[in-house]
Amino acid sequence: MAPITESIEIDRRPEDVFAYLDDVERHGEWQSQIVDVQPQGDQPMGVGKRVRETRRVPGGDRSMTYEVTAHDPPRQSSFRVLDGPVRAVGTISIEPIGDGARSRLTISIDFEGHGLGGKVLLPVAKAQARKQIPKDQAKMKELLESHQAA
Repeated sequence: MAPITESIEIDRRPEDVFAYLDDVERHGEWQSQIVDVQPQGDQPMGVGKRVRETRRVPGGDRSMTYEVTAHDPPRQSSFRVLDGPVRAVGTISIEPIGDGARSRLTISIDFEGHGLGGKVLLPVAKAQARKQIPKDQAKMKELLESHQAA
C-alpha cells in the first residue's frame, strides 16, 4: 500500500515550523494521542537521535522508540520506529511558499507490521493514522499561526 501523505499550508516561515517540530517534547501539544515523550541520551536533535514516546492507541497506551534517520533543517526530517508490532516510517517536509513567509508542511508516513500481531493490527493503525494526521496538522497550524508555539 502507498504511504499516507497529507499537506497543509501554515502562515509561518519554514524555520519556525521546523523549530517547533524539532522540539519533540512539544509534540503532545499538537498530537492528541501522545501521552509522554522522553528524548534518549544527551545528543542534540539530528540523525541517530532516539526518542521514547507513549501514545494512546486502541487497546491501551503503548510506548515505542523511534530514531531520526534524516535531519535537514529547515526542510526535512525522517524517522523510523524501532520496536513494537506496528512500526511507522515517515518523513516530514517543509517548503517555503511565495516569499518564504508561509510554509507547506507535508507528512508522509507508512507502517510495517511485525509478527502476527503486527500484521493483524496494521490495517487498524493505517486507518487511524489516515484520520488523525489531518487533525494533528490542523492543531499544529492553529498553534503556530496564533504564535502559541514560538
